[in-house]
Amino acid sequence: MTDTTETTTPTPVRTSTTPLQANEAPAFPADRTCPYQLPETYTELRDRPGPLHPVTLFDGRRAWVVTQHETARRLLADPRISSDREDHRFPATSPRFQAIRGVRQSFIGMDPPEHGRRRRMLISEFTVKRIKNLRPDVERIVHGFIDDMLAAGPPADLVARFALPVPSMVICELLGVPYADHDFFQDASRRLVQSVDLAGATAAREDLDRYLDGLISRMQAEPGPGLLNTLVARQLAEGEIDREELVSTALLLLVAGHETTASMTSLSVITLLEHPDQHAALRADPALVPAAVEELLRYLAIADIAGGRVARADIDVEGQLIRAGDGVIVSNSIANRDGSVFADPDRLDVHRSARHHLSFGYGVHQCLGQNLARLELEVILTALFDRIPTLRLAVPVDQLRLRPGTTIQGVNELPVTW
Repeated sequence: MTDTTETTTPTPVRTSTTPLQANEAPAFPADRTCPYQLPETYTELRDRPGPLHPVTLFDGRRAWVVTQHETARRLLADPRISSDREDHRFPATSPRFQAIRGVRQSFIGMDPPEHGRRRRMLISEFTVKRIKNLRPDVERIVHGFIDDMLAAGPPADLVARFALPVPSMVICELLGVPYADHDFFQDASRRLVQSVDLAGATAAREDLDRYLDGLISRMQAEPGPGLLNTLVARQLAEGEIDREELVSTALLLLVAGHETTASMTSLSVITLLEHPDQHAALRADPALVPAAVEELLRYLAIADIAGGRVARADIDVEGQLIRAGDGVIVSNSIANRDGSVFADPDRLDVHRSARHHLSFGYGVHQCLGQNLARLELEVILTALFDRIPTLRLAVPVDQLRLRPGTTIQGVNELPVTW
């Protein structure tokens, strides 16, 4: 049951008499001004002493932001930190967040044991072995879209022609969702994750729920391949999951399965093209691609908004007290730039060992689809730069329109030429 007690304000414990100054709790999240560097506010938070700092959310509430890598890992694995997004004290980062309240949550918004029960239904489809077997299919899809882009000739919008449709088709084939519907769910997904107001996000959520509910009915009448068909035929039919639960699970898999990889693709291309020495090293030695993917995941950290939690008990962190009811946000982008863990953290280095980054989270909520994302990015970067070696931005990088900090980081358009 959600606690309905009054929300508390995070209280920094430096001395009992030190007042909290307004400028010590900057607005969070902040917008990037560069596709691959931290906002100035985040750099300032990172460079302050201590692992926790108060920030101000859009609605005026305070929350703690976690800026150090070790503390982030420890808190993400702490059972006293809850992922329950139905808890009214959960740190909402934008009005859009309210669109998911009052509807059945996907398992990322749940705590154990219910989280584990729902997640276990899906694990077999996302193991390293299962994902490795998908490589030929991913390569076919990637090269097919490169063929189409080359046939059409330059210039091109890399997002529309490649970065978005590739992961959309991959997740459609994995789930058994008709790719013919991709225009609809790509548009609805974009509206859901990027709407700046509650009404727009709610409408998108309702559109997707109706679509997925109808798709489940079609799968019941005409079974086919894919993970959703399996869930319909087994877990839904046997009563292990109800229809509303299945819709929320399908929504998570469909939206997360293409939005995040599409964003990582476009930002990775931008970043490598803007770091020609690293781009050259990667092209000279394809064996570096897996390490480069990990470094890009660390460096770009596109999903800061996924790190929200709420404390269920008082927690002392190096003399600072997180009180029960406080909002806690693990900032992946800031923790991934912790210089005590990653030397020279603001520098891109494709030779770096960055596998222990936090871009996929940590603990029981670590991203279920991380193996698929890694595979897709490895295939995408290898094929794209091998087949289009002269690929370059068609506009200066400072003219690219970046998404706001309240959503998945990325660009909605990426003009390129070759």
